[in-house]
This record gives sequence, structure tokens and C-alpha cells, in this order.
Amino acid sequence: MAAGRVQSIAGSGLQSLPPQFIRVPHERPGALKNSPSARVPLIDLSNLGEDVPAHLRAKTVAEIGNAAEEWGLFQVVNHGVPEQLIRRLQEVGKEFFELPQEEKERHANQAEEGTLKEGYGTKLAHNIDGKLGWNDYYFHMLWPPSVRNIQTWPKRPSAYAEVNEKYVVALLAVMNKLLYALSVNLGIGENALKEAMGGDDLEMEMKINYYPPCPQPELALGVPPHTDMSALTLLVPNEVPGLQLHKNGHWYDVNYVPNAIIVHIGDQIEIVSNGKYKAVLHRSVVSKDKLRMSWPVFCSPPAHKIVGPLKQLTNKENPPLYNAKTYAEFKHRKLNKLEQ
Repeated sequence: MAAGRVQSIAGSGLQSLPPQFIRVPHERPGALKNSPSARVPLIDLSNLGEDVPAHLRAKTVAEIGNAAEEWGLFQVVNHGVPEQLIRRLQEVGKEFFELPQEEKERHANQAEEGTLKEGYGTKLAHNIDGKLGWNDYYFHMLWPPSVRNIQTWPKRPSAYAEVNEKYVVALLAVMNKLLYALSVNLGIGENALKEAMGGDDLEMEMKINYYPPCPQPELALGVPPHTDMSALTLLVPNEVPGLQLHKNGHWYDVNYVPNAIIVHIGDQIEIVSNGKYKAVLHRSVVSKDKLRMSWPVFCSPPAHKIVGPLKQLTNKENPPLYNAKTYAEFKHRKLNKLEQ
């Protein structure tokens, strides 16, 4: 499989993009420099602390709610995850991809079309035109401990497991603050959204995206347009731009903010809120001469959890917009739709 890894293709010295990566004309991003930058909401999470005056807490709750309604994506700072921990997370992830190819292949997954399985892989085509993304990845369950298998995690670098275990504990606090704020903004109980999606059984999945330099980035995509199946996605990128969101008929670059966590509203939050909050349509573009990496963590209901619009948010004037179904059924249907 090594010959099919994007990292290997990029390192072969090719000057033009292989045809399997060339998007159809209407999907091509054009030069990254021509895309306008979106000043997405930047929110200070320190104002959700317990000792913060009520009016400041309320202001932050409203900011988060408005961002979820209007953008579906925002960035948070002063989130409580130490800067050094984020740096170490990025270091150990990058170190894995710098290992000899044969060593990475020992962690190769057996993903099939339209699936994402734990381990090292390359994005497979799951659309009708069969085009590939300029992207390798590493994926594994992160939380709760009962669903993760550390045997699937990289053994090198040796600090990988320790760093990721520390990171997820810190990220849990961020997720809980966000779900609290999103619930309060809807005028329902503080824990309503979290309980609607599994409570303490909510799962967190780590995916490291690796986008090597691309000879013709104007023709390729790292990841095609999509909304995340998760409830929330909490992402930290490196300093190379590439995340774009779709708003008002245009694609916009998401500006890089050092040490910020990018928050995506996913499909499950949109469903539970009965469309009040919007899952963001986004994609990844790539660079001609720079390596881009990102570390999204998908916060999702467990497979058996039935997810649907909260009854508190529906009535005769505002009927349910979505059918309730298990998260496993939702994933299956969405993946099948993407393949058509």
C-alpha cells in the first residue's frame, strides 16, 4: 500500500498531480491566496468559570449560541488546555508520520469504501466520480477508556499514548463547557444536550490529518465538502491554512489563531436542536510547498443512542425537522448517501 499513500506520492518528486486526485472543475478550490478570509467568531471560554460574574457568563453563552446559529463554526481561546500540551500533541503526531514507511504500515487499517477504521490509512473515495483526497490519516478511539484500544495506537514515538491521554482529559472539560452553553442558550436544562447524546457515554475519536505539499493545489482537495457526523468536533491545526467553510454561497478560509481550538457544530447538534444550530459545511484545501496537519476530535453519541429533536424544542408551530434514529443508523445512511 505504501505506493498509494499520499505522503509517498508527494515525496516522489512528481511535478503534476496524478489524475485520480484532480477534482472536477466546479469542485476545484483555485489558488488559496484568492480565497477571502473569514473572521469567524473568537470566543473567550474563561468567562464560563464558576467564579465569573453572571452577566459575563451570560454574554459568553449568547456568543456561543449565536456562533452556532449563524456560522456553525467558531474558535475558542483561554479554553484551559495548556499550550504546551497542544504543542506536544502536535509533535508526537508529526513524529509518527516521519517514521519509515514500513513502520507506519504496521499500523495500517483495513478500511473499506465509506468507512473509517482505527489505524493508519489513506482517504478512500466514497463518491460517484471516484476522486481521492490529498490526505493520509491516523484514527483511533480516545474516550471513554472502555472503548479505546491502546494496542492500535502508535508505539513510536514512545510518548504518544501518554500525551493523548492527558489531552483528552483536558478536552473533556472544553466539551462539557460548550455543551452547557449551547443548552443554556436554548432555554433548556444545563445538561439537556449532553444527555440527549449519551451523557457520560459520549465518545471521542482522534483523527490526525496529514496533508503533504501538493504540486498543483488549485486542482485538489484534502477533504471534499462535508458536514461532520459528530455532535461537536474540536480541532487544532498547525499554522498552515487550509480549512475552509461555506457561507452565503462562498468558500472562506478560516483564519489561523495560535493556540485556539476550532469548534465545528456537527450533524447531531443540528438534529437535537431541531435545526436551531447549524452543522457547518467545510472542506480542506492543500498547499504547494507546506505541510498541513490537523487534529480533529469528534465528540459523538455511542452507536446505540437514539438521537432526535428534543421535545422541548418542538411544537405545532415548530414541528420536528428530523426523524429520530440510532447514531449507528444515521452513520450508515449518511455514508451510503455519500457513495451515491
